Amino acid sequence: MKGVFSAPGDYIYFKSQVPLHKIPIGSKQWRYYDFGPKVVAPLICLPGTAGTADVYYKQIMSLSMKGYRVISVDIPCVWNHHEWIQAFEKFLDAIDVHHIHLYGTSLGGFLAQLFAQHRPRRVKSLVLSNTFLETTSFSAAMPWAPVVGWSPSFLLKRYVLTGIRDGPHEPFIADSVDFVVAQVETLSRDNLASRLSLTVEAASVGPLMLSDSSITIMDTNDYCAIPQQLKDQVTERYPGARQANLKSGGDFPFLSRPDEVNLHLQLHLRRVGVEPQAPTTPKDDPGGSSSHQNDDKRDADKDTPDDDRRDYGGSENESGPPLGPEGPDSGGFENLLLSSAYLSKAILNVTCENIVLGLLRFYLGGLYINLEV
Repeated sequence: MKGVFSAPGDYIYFKSQVPLHKIPIGSKQWRYYDFGPKVVAPLICLPGTAGTADVYYKQIMSLSMKGYRVISVDIPCVWNHHEWIQAFEKFLDAIDVHHIHLYGTSLGGFLAQLFAQHRPRRVKSLVLSNTFLETTSFSAAMPWAPVVGWSPSFLLKRYVLTGIRDGPHEPFIADSVDFVVAQVETLSRDNLASRLSLTVEAASVGPLMLSDSSITIMDTNDYCAIPQQLKDQVTERYPGARQANLKSGGDFPFLSRPDEVNLHLQLHLRRVGVEPQAPTTPKDDPGGSSSHQNDDKRDADKDTPDDDRRDYGGSENESGPPLGPEGPDSGGFENLLLSSAYLSKAILNVTCENIVLGLLRFYLGGLYINLEV
């Protein structure tokens, strides 16, 4: 891992175009991105212990441009699996989403399976990556699990980071590790403690009502923090699931192998009947559920100078190009207004010039007559 982390250019670009939402639901604070056509059933991405909503930015950028809706969430501070199921269901209700497709990696994959088990009518498909079915091995490997909720932040961060394999890596995997390590540094003590509690609390995934044909298993074959034995258990549990193995990619293939991951996600969504809509740009995407657009804009307006505000459907954005290339027909109404303004200004300038020239001729003509007299 590098000593100094520098955010990738495409991540900076993503942050300038896609708004981050923060909403309180009960006692839980939810932090999430929501981008893509709202008429499409969303793919909701759940990160692992070390991840945040930001780690799926490459999936949001790519799939939204292909006409899919992608929601990436932070796992809030929940301390047991029952609380997770209740909190996640309230979150879906708050953003007015009913039927969902879940993509979970590591801990996120485990939580996705639990939610599909207990709320089968809401989950239409699963994409599971480097995940597991039960937590026994993790609790056995953490003798101080009973006091994880009282552990200091530095100890929790050290424990999480020791689970990430450190170099040497090929460049893309090294960059993915650096990115995730930087995200870990943003997590509070409660965030880390609650996620580790979810990892070590005794629980296992029971039978799912979901058909194996609606499940894709996407594992990396080189290495990851989840033991191969646990990944094999997932494969054995869903024998009819589609296998989408990646030859390499490490713990975070969504960052190190985004093209392959995005392709498998797109194939999965098509296979389970999700029809993409017109590609999304910041100009025509509301950037989140309608019930929270005004709150997000008010929060953005408090901290943003008037000259730096851009209105892309009620969300804060910095100046910059849209996620996709703009053609002559993109942003039609806005371009028409701009063209009309420039045309009016040009006509006004020409008219003023003609009036001035006419007056000058009249004045010179009068002067010539006076001289003749």
